[in-house]
Amino acid sequence: MTHRRLRTAFTVGVAALTLATASVPAHAQWIVFDPTNFTQNVLTAARELQQVNNEIQSLENQATSLINQAKNLASLPYSSLAQLEQSITQTQQLLAQAQRIAYDVTTIDQAFTRTYPQAYSSATSSQQLVADAQTRWQNSLAGFQDAMRVQAGVVQNLDSTRTQIDALVSSSQSATGALQAAQSGNQLVALQTKQLADLTAVMAAIARAQSLEGARNVESQEQAQQQLSRFLNYGQGYQPQTVQMFH
Repeated sequence: MTHRRLRTAFTVGVAALTLATASVPAHAQWIVFDPTNFTQNVLTAARELQQVNNEIQSLENQATSLINQAKNLASLPYSSLAQLEQSITQTQQLLAQAQRIAYDVTTIDQAFTRTYPQAYSSATSSQQLVADAQTRWQNSLAGFQDAMRVQAGVVQNLDSTRTQIDALVSSSQSATGALQAAQSGNQLVALQTKQLADLTAVMAAIARAQSLEGARNVESQEQAQQQLSRFLNYGQGYQPQTVQMFH
C-alpha cells in the first residue's frame, strides 16, 4: 500500500514539474548557437570586404594611370634648338663670306666667261694675259683660304656640339615619359643633322678651292699655248735694208 502511494506521488511530482517547465516565459529560455548561420555571416562579410579592397585597388590603378599619362605628356625641360640654329647660322655666314667668286651660279658663269675663257684670241694683249693669270691665282688662293675658314668654324663648333650631346643624353636617360624620351631623341637626330650640314659645308668649301685651282691649271695651259704660238709666229723677222753710212 505504501509503495503504491509513493509511486503515485512521484508520478504526480513529475507531472507537476513538467507543467511548471512548460509554463516558464520564453525570454527565460537558453540562447541556442547556430554555427552554420555564423559561418555564412562571416563569409558574407569577407566577400564584402574583398569587394571594397578591389574597388580601392581599382582607384589606385586609375590614379597611377593618370600619373603615367601626365608623365608621358610632360615636355622635355631641355632644348638645344637655339644652339643648333646658331651653329648652322655661323657656318652659313662663313660660306656667304666666300671671297671673289661666291657660291652663286650667275657669278661663277660671269667669272669664267671673263677670266677663264676657253681660248684666247690673237688680239688679246700680253698685258691682259698676265692680268688674267694673276686674277686666277688670286681666286685659287682665296678659295683655299675660304675652305680653311669653314674648317676652322666647324672645329670651333665641336665644343658646343659635345656640350649639347651630353645634355641630351642626360635628359634622355632621366626622361619621365614617352614624350620626353621622343623629344630628346628628336633633338639628337637634329644634332646629327647639323653635324652632317657642317661636313657638307666643309666638303663644299674644299671642292670649291680644288675646282678653282683645277680651272687655273687648265687655263694656264691655254695661256701658255697662246704665248708659245705668239713666240713662234713673231712675223717676218729681220729684213736686210740698204743703209747709207756717209753723205
